[in-house]
Amino acid sequence: MQLRNNSQRYGWISIGLHWLVAMTVVGLFALGLWMVDLGYYDAWYRKGPDLHRSIGILLFLVMSARLLWRWISPPPATLATHQRWEVILGHLAHWALYGLLFVAMVSGYLITSADGSSVSVFNWFAVPSITGHRSGLEEIAGDIHEIAVWSLIILAGLHALAALKHHLLDRDDTLRRMLGMSLRQIP
Repeated sequence: MQLRNNSQRYGWISIGLHWLVAMTVVGLFALGLWMVDLGYYDAWYRKGPDLHRSIGILLFLVMSARLLWRWISPPPATLATHQRWEVILGHLAHWALYGLLFVAMVSGYLITSADGSSVSVFNWFAVPSITGHRSGLEEIAGDIHEIAVWSLIILAGLHALAALKHHLLDRDDTLRRMLGMSLRQIP
């Protein structure tokens, strides 16, 4: 299989970025849910948020690279068997997923940096605050983060169900193309 997308299939770079982002989002969501119940004296009270923030900043970089790659290597054409409404909803869902991801990442960054502090990424580098100290920003960013993350997880679940619908009910190659599998249909 090729690295770049072509008119029929996704290339390995797009497939790898897709699944890396998907697994990272699910992992960050689970970590976030777990973190909110940690007590002050829990050993992970500080480690959990540090890990969550570091991975979130790296995810921002990966998503930026993913959008750049999408521009360099456009996705394959939708399958001819898809209904017009499926094509429209698919495009809207993909762009909504991208938008929600960036809203979640930026709001997460603002939660931490609202007091003027930088965000350390695994002690490799730090991302400075762009706002300086802003009273009340942490709460607003926190509310936006929570709404964006829950919306993202719900939409990602619908996205997964749609892929399974195409694979199991429609028996088309939508999911097979994103798994790097050989195609069933001859285009």
